[in-house]
Amino acid sequence: MTIKKVRKAVFPVAGLGTRFLPATKAMPKEMLTVVDKPLIQYAVEEALEAGIEQIIFVTGRGKGALEDHFDISYELEATMKARGKSLAVLDGIRQKPGSPVYVRQQEPLGLGHAVWCAREIVGDEPFAVLLPDELMIGGFMKQMVEAYDQVGGNVIGALEVPDSETDKYGIISPGKQDGRLTEVTALVEKPKGKAPSNLMIPGRYILQPEVMDILDAQEPGAGGEIQLTDAMAKLIGKQPFHGFTFDGQRYDCGDKAGWLTANLALGVAREDIGPAVREFAKTLFALEPGS
Repeated sequence: MTIKKVRKAVFPVAGLGTRFLPATKAMPKEMLTVVDKPLIQYAVEEALEAGIEQIIFVTGRGKGALEDHFDISYELEATMKARGKSLAVLDGIRQKPGSPVYVRQQEPLGLGHAVWCAREIVGDEPFAVLLPDELMIGGFMKQMVEAYDQVGGNVIGALEVPDSETDKYGIISPGKQDGRLTEVTALVEKPKGKAPSNLMIPGRYILQPEVMDILDAQEPGAGGEIQLTDAMAKLIGKQPFHGFTFDGQRYDCGDKAGWLTANLALGVAREDIGPAVREFAKTLFALEPGS
């Protein structure tokens, strides 16, 4: 079996970010910062670390700031140089010519629809999908690519969640397990009642291009949207399909509490600001009633 290299990654970034209003009224939610770096930059860096060569953004109206972030900024760089300031903080942000590629999702019809919008750029190659709302610390996509290089087919992220939260996510029905790889026998989007497992899909995927043929049908699923989970489910049994369990840290930055938690956790871990953040946290919690 020949396993094609994963060279392309799709980033669905057309969402309106209504859960973070009013902050996202005029700013893409993917540009929300964790400490001093936008969420989208964390996701792109994760993909590049995994050997991805072409970044594909599926955007919508009002996402100009996101596009500008990965471009050259003549005025900023010239001013910093003139003032003798180091440009090291900007290293690696600007991508090589031809990457990123931008394609529009004109209507908010679901994650499956957003991925399908990138079909002409993906072509006949396997590709990764990364949801920037999910901040992964520890090289999740790199680990997934290494696992994919061994088993081929489709490899999706898998994380354990409490049984009480399985109705919030796409859930894996597990088969045979080999270390951190779990055979996927079925997928269920936001199951009601007893879930087949507590393994959820945390916004990281490596998929074969045949999923685009399935998405061509534009069949609505849960919530009336075109669900990527439904399309992936139709590949099970036809192609190898595995879940890969991440051993790093995940922060759900599509949620305000998760985003604040990520800022605190990554802030404390920083050498430059960690001591000050930690000291403030100690003082704050000491003032809390009952602490």
